[in-house]
Amino acid sequence: MSIFLNKDSRVIVQGITGGEGTKHTALMLKAGTTIVGGVNARKAGTTVEHGEATLPVFGTVAEAMSETHADVSVVFVPPAFAKDAVMEAIDAEMPLIVVITEGIPIGDTAEFWAHAKKKGTSRIIGPNCPGIITPGESLAGITPATITGTGPIGLVSKSGTLTYQMMFELRDIGFSTAIGIGGDPIIGTTHIDALAAFEVDPDTKAIVMIGEIGGDAEERAADFIKANVTKPVVGYVAGFTAPEGKTMGHAGAIVSGSSGTAQAKQEALEAAGVRVGKTPSETARLMREVIAAL
Repeated sequence: MSIFLNKDSRVIVQGITGGEGTKHTALMLKAGTTIVGGVNARKAGTTVEHGEATLPVFGTVAEAMSETHADVSVVFVPPAFAKDAVMEAIDAEMPLIVVITEGIPIGDTAEFWAHAKKKGTSRIIGPNCPGIITPGESLAGITPATITGTGPIGLVSKSGTLTYQMMFELRDIGFSTAIGIGGDPIIGTTHIDALAAFEVDPDTKAIVMIGEIGGDAEERAADFIKANVTKPVVGYVAGFTAPEGKTMGHAGAIVSGSSGTAQAKQEALEAAGVRVGKTPSETARLMREVIAAL
């Protein structure tokens, strides 16, 4: 089992002919993803070759869905054009849209997020994220597929790099699904969305949740865990040594007062029964203890 993505998912790539789209299409195929085509209005009707795979390029997402029955789109479109690409996918009622692009203006993200919410037919992951991987089945995004295997741990993380580190540290145990939700101030799928999905996934036995300073997403996730999650959760919050009031690497990581600090997030999570590591490696060790006790 998995959440949001599995071996039956049929993926298209918006921006398949660009540099990033080309590189990561090849890596997703190598990971076992069923990629059925791509979208580039200027190159509609052509094909792209990836080893033995010949992938059609369509002019629109709607046409790609009609011809291939795609149910996932991965967006590798430059920031200036990303909003239009995501809006097009939402209008076509693409069930899952994974927005990898970094640097999308916050106003653009707010616009397509509101449109998706109003329409109610698409789940967005991202933007500015590594995407989602169900090891051994499918990859939609840029997560290295070779660092871990299938197992009982579900992972949801704001940070791409920490996603990879946690997957590597726990590679001998393995993951059901790992999802990088992105660290921008406005994102589609949240910690809470992933926690809810992992809670009902029978093959996910324990959950790692990685947050970072800024905002109140982790505090809200702690409240959700306390009320709704029965599976053990281990957490990590990046940013304990960050100077107060300073914007960090992710646009969402802004600290104001006690709200948004690593300490406040840790306290909220621990009050909800989450064991919180002080480092990624300690967090991995805590998860090993949880798995050993199951």
